[in-house]
Amino acid sequence: MSEPSSRQAPRDADSLLVPQESEATPTISFVMPTMNEEGAIAECIEWAKSALLELGVTGEIVVSDSSTDRTPKIAREHGARVITPDGRGYGYAYRYAFEHVRGEYVVIGDADTTYDFRELPELFALVESGEADMAMGSRLNGDMETGAMPALHRYVGNPLLTKFLNVFYGTNISDAHSGFRVISRDALEQLDLRTDGMEFASEMIMKAASAGLEIREVPITYRERTGDATLESFRDGWRHVRFMLINAPDYLFTIPAVLTGGTGLGLLGAVAADGAITGLDLGARAVVLGCLLLIVAHQTAVLATTSAIVANPIRKPSDPVTRFVTERFRLEHGLALGTGLLLVGGSYTLVNAVGWLNGNSVPLSDVDTVAFTLLVLGVLTVFDSFFLSVLGERDSP
Repeated sequence: MSEPSSRQAPRDADSLLVPQESEATPTISFVMPTMNEEGAIAECIEWAKSALLELGVTGEIVVSDSSTDRTPKIAREHGARVITPDGRGYGYAYRYAFEHVRGEYVVIGDADTTYDFRELPELFALVESGEADMAMGSRLNGDMETGAMPALHRYVGNPLLTKFLNVFYGTNISDAHSGFRVISRDALEQLDLRTDGMEFASEMIMKAASAGLEIREVPITYRERTGDATLESFRDGWRHVRFMLINAPDYLFTIPAVLTGGTGLGLLGAVAADGAITGLDLGARAVVLGCLLLIVAHQTAVLATTSAIVANPIRKPSDPVTRFVTERFRLEHGLALGTGLLLVGGSYTLVNAVGWLNGNSVPLSDVDTVAFTLLVLGVLTVFDSFFLSVLGERDSP
């Protein structure tokens, strides 16, 4: 973490802005993505300058602009440096700006008057003092103006998405999608942010948590937006959920594999016990369902391993089976297991086939179904082993 910066005597806020041509390093870099915010940008910039004045530190205000209205002109008139991203998307606007900022600390926030940058000092103090690598303003634990957030977002969407993120990535925050954040430059450079869309807000926290960075929150005031909203509730919410799941294969694949496999084995065990435990005559349908669930579990487990090898997820799988396969698996292991399944299932099937060829007409039994399933699992294991081996060799140096 960076050492606390030295304060300057308060003076005119504009004099605290470090010109682009200056070789001096500003203490704080504000980054504001904009798309047609001509009605709000001036006030947001003035709030940012007020924060600099209260803190007594130098800074710069970088507006990452994709507007077709007067937003960039107004921003320049109020002392901001305007840059134009060469790509599209909320996340890309931030990532592009991060390549151009010079400050020791980076402050991000929307330029639509929803976030009052004058509330920066309390968040900044956490990061500057070393208590946190990133500080976030919590809207849900703070004051929210009437009409600032739709009820669906306030009581369902944001709490639910935050809960997902806390469970998947071991965080303990109240408002995962607040856009008002302060992060040290050193911490920001560790994150290697890559997303272009709205899921950028989730990625930032997911990678910070996975890197062991300290995240703290401060209650803030969330104000009503100036201008038209650009958020699409269901589409953007789904993008967050999809991104979190894809980068947490334990929850996307491993847990479903364990549940389906356990259910399948449970059904087969109950049938084998002939109802002695359950008191139910489950019959052939339970055997078929149990076998199908085992096949689903097998393939889902392979997907968990494949994603861990190929996708390099933010949250690495932690279960012992996936870790063994990704770290120590050899083709020979899979071939031995697949061959064993083929031998067990094939031996029983072969005996029945010989009897059938000799004219013995025997009805299909539950054991036959299990034997056929073992044959299928054996074949899948052999081919999946070759597949995982190919992936491992491709990714090896």
